[in-house]
Order: sequence, then structure tokens, then C-alpha cells
Amino acid sequence: MIETRFIEERIKYTGKELRSHFSYRDFDIVGDSIVAFCGVCDVATQNLVDLADAKAQADIYSDDMLHFIAEFFDNDLEKTVLKQRLLMAIIKEEIRLRSDAKVIRIGDDIYDSDFKITVSIATLTPVSTMIHAGVNILSDFAPVKVKGLNDYGIEVFPFAAAVLEKFKKELESAKIARCKVKGVD
Repeated sequence: MIETRFIEERIKYTGKELRSHFSYRDFDIVGDSIVAFCGVCDVATQNLVDLADAKAQADIYSDDMLHFIAEFFDNDLEKTVLKQRLLMAIIKEEIRLRSDAKVIRIGDDIYDSDFKITVSIATLTPVSTMIHAGVNILSDFAPVKVKGLNDYGIEVFPFAAAVLEKFKKELESAKIARCKVKGVD
């Protein structure tokens, strides 16, 4: 079972939030979880988890972003990367359902032509695996070409709620699918 929650307070995401027990420490959510919140995204090179971005000194900045932070208490990073891809596919699907955007997913990011809509990373902590996914809300003042939810006329809260619910249902459905089959010899 995964707990989901939209946090109404605005939180600045600096990369330091991607740490074990983030949801428990800050929101009293114990166990597997995914939380969403809005706020500035300002990740300096020293806080980048993606080593390719860090080597390129590709700081991440957005005036306003919808953030998702998920944590799973297993140490299977490959499984979490696949959950990250599932989350990004759900985000892409929701953008397409709510607008006429012809967005595509390439790996763990979503694009509209050469405009980047998201950032995303999966990583490992000593006790868990984690995902951060950020969806631009605004497209002003970013260091690269971006589009955001406002460019598509998408309201943030209903969008976030739908993503959280669909992600939860997919993970629960996968668990049921795993548990309802018999083994073969």
C-alpha cells in the first residue's frame, strides 16, 4: 500500500529534500509514499543527484513547479527507475487528456517538441529508493527552453490529484497481478 498526499504549503525544492524519510520527517507519513507540492525549483550543482547533469554543471531552476517525491522501502533501484518511468507516463497521459499538446516521453522526461516540461531522477538511500519528478507550471526564467502546465491551461491541483491517484492504482494493481497468479514448473 502506498500513501499519497497533496501538500498545500509551498515548498522550495533544492534537491536536499530527496533524502530518506522525507515524507515521515515533514508530513508524518510512514512507509511507501508519494507526495506532491508546488514551489520554486532551484537545484545547485552540488545538490544534483544526476551525475551527468552535475558534470555538465546544469543547475535546475523553475519559478514554479509541481513536485512529486516518492519513497519506497526496498533497495531495488532498477525497480524504482521503472516506477519512475510509469510515473512519467502517467504525467504525460494527464497532460494529453487535459490539453491538445502533442507531448512525448523520452526516457524519464516529457517534451513538447524541443521544450522540456519535466525533470526527473530516481536514486537510492541507505534504507529506501526515491523518485523526484518536477513538472513546470510556469515557463518563465528557466535556463533551458521549457513549457509548463499554465501554457496548456491545466489547473495544478486537479492534475496533481489525478496523477497521485493513477500512480497509486497502478502500483496496487501490479501487486494484485503479482499475487493472483500461480507459479509454473
